[in-house]
Amino acid sequence: MTQTPTAHTPTQEQARAQLTVPAQHPMVTVLGSGDSLLRVIEKAFPAADIHVRGNEISAVGESADVALISRVFDEMMLVLRTGQPMTEDAVERSIAMLKASDNGTSEGSETPAEVLTQNILSSRGRTIRPKTLNQKRYVDAIDKHTIVFGIGPAGTGKTYLAMAKAVQALQSKQVNRIILTRPAVEAGERLGFLPGTLYEKIDPYLRPLYDALHDMLDPDSIPKLMAAGTIEVAPLAYMRGRAQPRFTNVLTPDGWRPIGDLAVGDLVIGSNGEPTPVLGVYPQGEKDIYRLTAQDGSWTLCCGEHLWTVRTRDDKRRDKPWRVLETQEMIGNLRAAHARRYELPMLTAPVCFPERQVPMDPYALGLLLGDGCLTGSTTPSFATEDPELVVALESALPGVAVRHRGGPNYALNRVKAVGDVVTLENPVTGILRRLDLLGSRSHTKFIPDDYLQNSAGVRLAVLQGLLDSDGGPVVQRDRTCRIQYTTTSIMLRDDVIALVQSLGGVAYTRRRPAEGREPSRVNGRDVAYRHDAHVIDIRLPEGVEPFRLARKRDKYHAAGGGGRPMRFIDSIEPAGREECVCIQVAAEDSLYVTQDHLLTHNTLNDAFIILDEAQNTSPEQMKMFLTRLGFDSKIVITGDVTQVDLPNGTKSGLRQVQEILEGVEDVHFSRLTSHDVVRHKLVGRIVDAYEKYDSKNGTENGSHPGRGRTGAKGTKGK
Repeated sequence: MTQTPTAHTPTQEQARAQLTVPAQHPMVTVLGSGDSLLRVIEKAFPAADIHVRGNEISAVGESADVALISRVFDEMMLVLRTGQPMTEDAVERSIAMLKASDNGTSEGSETPAEVLTQNILSSRGRTIRPKTLNQKRYVDAIDKHTIVFGIGPAGTGKTYLAMAKAVQALQSKQVNRIILTRPAVEAGERLGFLPGTLYEKIDPYLRPLYDALHDMLDPDSIPKLMAAGTIEVAPLAYMRGRAQPRFTNVLTPDGWRPIGDLAVGDLVIGSNGEPTPVLGVYPQGEKDIYRLTAQDGSWTLCCGEHLWTVRTRDDKRRDKPWRVLETQEMIGNLRAAHARRYELPMLTAPVCFPERQVPMDPYALGLLLGDGCLTGSTTPSFATEDPELVVALESALPGVAVRHRGGPNYALNRVKAVGDVVTLENPVTGILRRLDLLGSRSHTKFIPDDYLQNSAGVRLAVLQGLLDSDGGPVVQRDRTCRIQYTTTSIMLRDDVIALVQSLGGVAYTRRRPAEGREPSRVNGRDVAYRHDAHVIDIRLPEGVEPFRLARKRDKYHAAGGGGRPMRFIDSIEPAGREECVCIQVAAEDSLYVTQDHLLTHNTLNDAFIILDEAQNTSPEQMKMFLTRLGFDSKIVITGDVTQVDLPNGTKSGLRQVQEILEGVEDVHFSRLTSHDVVRHKLVGRIVDAYEKYDSKNGTENGSHPGRGRTGAKGTKGK
């Protein structure tokens, strides 16, 4: 459109503009059916004259009006070129955007055409797109930021647009799941006492989210996606309940601690073996509990919503990433044909405990626990047919001489110096006494805590001593080499398993009963077995050397080493009800070590999470929700701070969070107003009327009960 001065007008402020509509655009698409679009423009610029002749449109009036009318038609033509029709509402919004831009009340350089042609999602014959400038900026903010708050009155499309972005992200595989949640504000009745099932009780709170989903996805696909855990819709109180019983052990740098005793700032062990701080601790109340058991016998307790990082054989074969599933999602689906379906992650490095001073060389302790006599009734002794071990033991025990007594037996004698008295204690005996090992017999031996919870080097040295003396490699045809260790001590069995697991390996145990076993022959006579034997089959990760003894080490490596330790979920069974707690940790993968060195977590990774009606969250709920953010996830929080339904005296978490997080990097607040209402036009006028009333009465008479003193106007001004 070209703008030229009007010759017949006496004022210099009036101007004339003329536009020729291209032939490919029928005039009805520009003017609307019955000239409806033209009337919208004429109503917006009553002082200007607009005339249409053929495909020519001319406007005469004040320069500012003519310039705006020209821009309106230009923007309409840009939209029409995309094949998108113009509506009366779209024309009204285009005019409002151009006037705001002309008056300097709008930031940014977006044009109406850019706003109206930005497609988010095409589904079921319709396209979802922003309709106002603020909506476009809201949508753009969701693309650019990890956490976005959409704050504004009802009808501004906050939740609907967020839902469309979530479905778009799921379909483009940017995320693996969508989580939709709302706080369930109880109107005088407790949810638990309402009639019906859980889903019937919470359905009214979640119905708007279901309705939006049905607008964007094939209704037949939604139940399947929800059954698979790809889409989760739940009240906020239920969504957060990834928890374990309060007495469940979690590994910390100081050893095992009940999860219920942890506090924010405490350290726990992550999947890389390193300490990671606890960011949040959230009591969950009493919950149904399940026992999850792996095929190696390790197990732990958790609730049905607790999260597990798993993968299937197909995932591994197709090089797909690990997936996150709830406990209850896997029940009844643990087998693929006859194989276990879900593999669990292993420690990627040995657990890192602080190094402690120990009174005896750890390798020497392992040798003595394996084949030493520690009863205290005689001089400590050691039995072996490997001279290499004798040399190693003697070099590791200062002040001790290993004296051959015949056959495989060796005595550990104190090295005497000139002037020593006969009553001086044997150094080995003294150390065993300090470690509470003196008097131990084969079925009561154990590994002291100072060795179990020590550096990886100390723990490995103890294990090497045990395996060099009383264990060995087991070669299997067409398979990598496993390691076998046998003991009659239940405590030593459990300690060896703990050593192996802390180094990133797996250990399987089985019992060989003493009763009914063929007696062994010792010095020409039968000797019956008095204690059951516990056989442990071990697999250690590559890079962890299980043997120092040359003949065993060479055999182990010649057979291909230990291969890759693996754990699969074997069973998930109900285990009653318990008081529970959930924690959040700062580890990059959100994993922490729980009982039996199993790796688990409760943070939401690879998810698009929407919290709707957030004005009805308490400050504690808001903090809990925000700190559940996992990696490669996105959170959108929507709400209207003028519609708080919390009980009197309860502060809205949405109001408080603006004071706390405003200006924090990667957190964005998008504020919408009555001009962004996309429902019936009357809704926008109603919102304006209430805003004016609240602004007046909030100053003169104080705010309404339960709503605080911050109205919508105050929020917009932030």
